[in-house]
Amino acid sequence: MIAGLTDPFEALFRLQRELEGRRASDWLDDTTSGMGAYPPINVFQEGHDFVAIIEMPGMSRDDLELKAKGNTIRISGKKSIAYGDKVSIHRRERVAGNFDRTITVPVRIDPDAIKAELSDGILILHVPRAESDKPRTIAIT
Repeated sequence: MIAGLTDPFEALFRLQRELEGRRASDWLDDTTSGMGAYPPINVFQEGHDFVAIIEMPGMSRDDLELKAKGNTIRISGKKSIAYGDKVSIHRRERVAGNFDRTITVPVRIDPDAIKAELSDGILILHVPRAESDKPRTIAIT
């Protein structure tokens, strides 16, 4: 038994969050990465384009920053939870704090044509593939 810890699972979760918080963002690298209290993301391809669905309950547009370059999209911001002045927390599973999340797709994207919609705690990114990266049909003469 470890002295001083009342909940071993909370200690493990705290260690996991600390380790994730120490990772560098590397947002222009070739991998999908993240750090902090980052939200879950689903990414799928629809034709030539990609769609990312990100869960962000309680967040506003002012809490978010989106950047795109090459084949990478960076999503960063701050999640906050207000508990009030005189509360006693009995269980805490929602993580608050700064986050920095990177999505890398296998093709070049058109950063100027990305559309972002935030509604009911869900951020949807429509990420079009760059025209110069789309396959071309070659006519045989």
